[in-house]
Amino acid sequence: MNQYVTGAVIKEMREQKKMTQLQLAELLGVTDKTVSKWETGKGYPDITLLEPIADAFRISVTELISGNKIKNENVSANMMRSKFYVCPVCGNAIHSMGEAVIQCHGVQLLPAEAEQTDENHMIFIERVEDEYYVRIDHEMTKDHYISFIAASSPDRIQMVKLYPEGNAEARFKISGVRKIFFYCNRDGLFSIDVVKGIDDKEKSYDDTKERRELEKTADMLFGKI
Repeated sequence: MNQYVTGAVIKEMREQKKMTQLQLAELLGVTDKTVSKWETGKGYPDITLLEPIADAFRISVTELISGNKIKNENVSANMMRSKFYVCPVCGNAIHSMGEAVIQCHGVQLLPAEAEQTDENHMIFIERVEDEYYVRIDHEMTKDHYISFIAASSPDRIQMVKLYPEGNAEARFKISGVRKIFFYCNRDGLFSIDVVKGIDDKEKSYDDTKERRELEKTADMLFGKI
């Protein structure tokens, strides 16, 4: 274990629960002096107490150790709040509907922050019957490639894993799709909104500048700006 619960975390979560040191101590079967030692950095709780401490704060042991309490505001399971976690060691890609504490190969993963597509990561979107054909204009070598492409809608996520020396392309059912994500192993996560009036036409947009102008026009029409 490369992390352990700190006294600062215990104190913060105890105060959030409006508990005294004595109240927490009684729940755990220790003295309030013991809790004080933890919180002042003069000692650590025994590993057998981690689960009881987590239970007292109504969180998971992973949350307790990481110091990050998960505030899942995504109770309606809205996929538009999707988060992606990618392991830098093995490249494993993990999807979550909301915040999560995730570890892979001993590394605590942070959610990737999506950037807008740019001239080095241009996206091609075309409607083909009831699907979106999506292609990323990007090399696919063993050292530099697109790891996955995903299409997000309010009630589902469609995700396609890609591999080096393959094609950076995927097909997704159109129904409800509002955003496309893709991950470059060197440059990270990118996303683009699927714009009604642009992407539902049987025409593609390789030109990023042209597409941005069309998006701006669409935003003005729909009162977004």
